[in-house]
Amino acid sequence: MFKGFRSFLLRGNVVDLAVGIVIGAAFTAVVTGFVTAFLTPLVGVASGAIGDFSKESFSIGGTVFPYGAFLNAAISFVMIAAVIYFAVVLPVTRLQARFEPVKDKPVAKKACPDCLSTVPAAAVRCAHCTTELAGRPGFPAIQRSAL
Repeated sequence: MFKGFRSFLLRGNVVDLAVGIVIGAAFTAVVTGFVTAFLTPLVGVASGAIGDFSKESFSIGGTVFPYGAFLNAAISFVMIAAVIYFAVVLPVTRLQARFEPVKDKPVAKKACPDCLSTVPAAAVRCAHCTTELAGRPGFPAIQRSAL
């Protein structure tokens, strides 16, 4: 029972996932701290709010709506998404595209009129029955150069 659980925990993808979650949480804390310390006060200065803009709120009917905290979270989300896209997704996508094998274009194929085997449409002879295909319907004529 414990042997299967141990092998599950020690699989590469489970450990990688755990490391990714821990690093993501730490990165989120750094970005949130940056937004709280620098960007939110700048928004407060630009909007005329005194002090920390993240504490701004309004109330309707005795209910308080802390829109400053929401704006702080929204700015944090946009910054985290931008950093992840430009620092992780975009470089990895470019790297994968660089190392992927070049895919050949699919070759148009036709059926040989004699043996009905599939041959490339540009073929001059059938590879299966050796029938000459040049000039037959659906196949190109042979262009011979004059010597």
